[in-house]
Amino acid sequence: MTNFIIPFIVSLLISFALAPLVIFFVKKQRILDVPDQERKKHKKPIPLLGGIVIFCAFFLVLGYFSYTGELFKDFIRSEYIIGMFVGGLILVFGGYLDDKYNLKPQYQIIFPILAALAIVFSGINISHIRNPFGGTIHFGFFAMPITFVWLIGMMYTTKFLDGLDGLTVGITTIGAFVIFLVCLLPFVHQFDTALIAIIFTGVLLGFLPWNFHPARIFLGEGGSVFVGFILGTLAVISGSKVATTLLVMGIPILDVAWVIFRRIFWEKKSPALGDRKHLHFRLLDIGLSHRQAVSLLYLFAILFGGISLLLQTKEKAIALGFLVALMIVVAFTVVRVYKKRLYE
Repeated sequence: MTNFIIPFIVSLLISFALAPLVIFFVKKQRILDVPDQERKKHKKPIPLLGGIVIFCAFFLVLGYFSYTGELFKDFIRSEYIIGMFVGGLILVFGGYLDDKYNLKPQYQIIFPILAALAIVFSGINISHIRNPFGGTIHFGFFAMPITFVWLIGMMYTTKFLDGLDGLTVGITTIGAFVIFLVCLLPFVHQFDTALIAIIFTGVLLGFLPWNFHPARIFLGEGGSVFVGFILGTLAVISGSKVATTLLVMGIPILDVAWVIFRRIFWEKKSPALGDRKHLHFRLLDIGLSHRQAVSLLYLFAILFGGISLLLQTKEKAIALGFLVALMIVVAFTVVRVYKKRLYE
């Protein structure tokens, strides 16, 4: 464990130090999120492009350890790092364009698609998963498309989750740290993957004070998808720990799935159109403060992330079922309280 303390601290400090420099640059460029919609709760324009901080800090530290050879002792190949860098660069560039020029949804999705393809063609794929009832399920030819869909899903989960200050960064931090711990388990034993995960955790924690309520910088389009991109990639290269990541990100994933379903089949509109019907907004509507709502969702992520470390594959499948049931109960309770407050 001591081998990971220095990379963690260095990552945290670099990220924390880069943030004010990016804030200064963004303010000069006037790339700001103006509160011109009802769903935006901040009172004044806030700098965007926070993803640049996370991208630069992450790959500066990752580049150093790649150069020293620390990342290539066990499982990680140089192609993986190149794929992550190329994909991340695509997302940050696309995010810059969107934050500056407000691209339409049909253009925004181009960059996540290209980033996911960069990962798939670098050799990072979900080749198999453990069968909850015993044995292993091998995907064969379908490994690449399944990985592609997984990464797109993770990127859009963190993108849609990015509605409250510090929410996406905090939950992604929890996810990265849980993957770090998973990589240290005896039956996984991937110290090079653990190194990437703890670097990512440090970078996110260094950025969080600048992004927590009241935020001084937002992730922006590129940052909101970049953190999901890296987390989704870590879940794959850590031995297809998809179930573990699903448990940590379960509430946001289910929320996104429900919102997309409702927009398409119920309201007959584009799923890309934003609204205030996500769970995190509903928590505000029933009277929770900004920090209380974020802290509650942190708690769910920590709870299920911690549980995942203690469970085997079959037990994780049961836990996922319990998580779905919990999401239904929470959503039902929130809607009831909201309607009661609405008609009082």
